[in-house]
Amino acid sequence: MFQLSADGKKKVQEYLKRYETKRSAIIPALYIAQQENGGWVSPDVVKHLSEVMELPMTHINEVLTFYTMFNKKPVGRHHIQICTNVSCSMAGGHDLADYLCERLGVVDGEMTKDGRFTISRAECLGSCDTAPVIQINIDDYIENVDKAKLDQLVNQLK
Repeated sequence: MFQLSADGKKKVQEYLKRYETKRSAIIPALYIAQQENGGWVSPDVVKHLSEVMELPMTHINEVLTFYTMFNKKPVGRHHIQICTNVSCSMAGGHDLADYLCERLGVVDGEMTKDGRFTISRAECLGSCDTAPVIQINIDDYIENVDKAKLDQLVNQLK
């Protein structure tokens, strides 16, 4: 059964005080919980947040299922999302996703057997002028990616 750490719970409580309505704190609370749950949001996480935030589970699930930045299944230690929207697609985003999946021996959305990587295609990462772009976990954006840059990155992350 998932439980936020003391620090995580404190942060969620601070967000609840910061906003006018509790529902406004759902996104930052989900980020905290996702990080503490190994990179994904399980039904236990939703239940626990519901109790901590004193909100119905449906309110949390509405946000969880709407936004793609929350993972609904386990992901590897390095979740690499490759933008395949229009600009990135035209600059080779689909080819990069195919190449990386083949190199790591996975299909889109799956985790490598060693648990190190999950590769996903992202609808838009908001960096059209530097396409193609990838995002690693929730913080790192790498722009103007090509196969050589991707190979170097994967080798560094291993």
